[in-house]
Amino acid sequence: MGYIIIQLVLMVGLAPLINGIIKKVKAFSQKRKGAPILQMYYDIGKLLKKEMVVSETSSWIYKAAPYVVFGSTAAAALLVPAVTNAGGLNAAFSGGDVLVLLYTLALGRFFLMLAGLDTGSTFGGMGSSREGMISSLMEPSILIGLFTLGLASGSLSIKMIMSESLSKVCPIADPVYIIIFFVLVIVLLAETCRIPVDDPATHLELTMVHEAMILEYSGRQLALMELAAAVKQLILMTLIVNIFFPITAVLPAGVPGVAIMIILYIVRIVLLAVVIGVVEVCIVKLRFFSIPNLAALSFILAIIGFVNYFVIGR
Repeated sequence: MGYIIIQLVLMVGLAPLINGIIKKVKAFSQKRKGAPILQMYYDIGKLLKKEMVVSETSSWIYKAAPYVVFGSTAAAALLVPAVTNAGGLNAAFSGGDVLVLLYTLALGRFFLMLAGLDTGSTFGGMGSSREGMISSLMEPSILIGLFTLGLASGSLSIKMIMSESLSKVCPIADPVYIIIFFVLVIVLLAETCRIPVDDPATHLELTMVHEAMILEYSGRQLALMELAAAVKQLILMTLIVNIFFPITAVLPAGVPGVAIMIILYIVRIVLLAVVIGVVEVCIVKLRFFSIPNLAALSFILAIIGFVNYFVIGR
């Protein structure tokens, strides 16, 4: 029970920091000082204190969506272990199943899309339709990619997939793992609406996806939507660092081992956030009708990784 509380606090508490680091990297690349790394914490704190403005044309879906989106994302955060090999902690925390994780996140996405449609806003409907298209294009890639990792570990349990990575000297050097790594990176950028799929910093209505769906929200509801998006991003990043860059060192049992593992986890997440910031600086946003090409690339890579498992990976 104690570890579940630590896991939830760590995932929800760390998520806004990751957005701040990515924005800071992008600001440095443009020779700007940029907003403080902790800016998202300040923004969420202010939004929680502000009064909400609710559209007269909205239904109960609009009011319930922020709580469903945040609740489902928080539940998904409990399925992906952040601490993987601190003493006997692995035995105490079972994690979750790949399918449960993906469709728990899909529940939040479904209500997010409904909320964008509920107010009758033109931009909200446009953002919802785009979100539906992008998620449907990326879903086969992440399913095949995680199924391939499940075949390697003999289970679809996230804990078992991470345990299989721990048994390897360098998972990212494995041909199957390195292909699936690129698949999950593409999925990460697409599912979190980052460049080249979307630009989370823009408020140009004709190009927005995620921002268009939450355009009508304010106050506490907007804070929950923004925090849920940050937690979802951290969940996918946690999958990447714990599967492809695991800490294989034997750590002491008890509190010291947990503390060391949490520090190492944060360091790896921060490094990945810096890499994402650099990637966003080096590439440009794709035209909307070019996104299927990116999805096709990730799907082809996933199929190649799946075939490679049977050819050379077993």
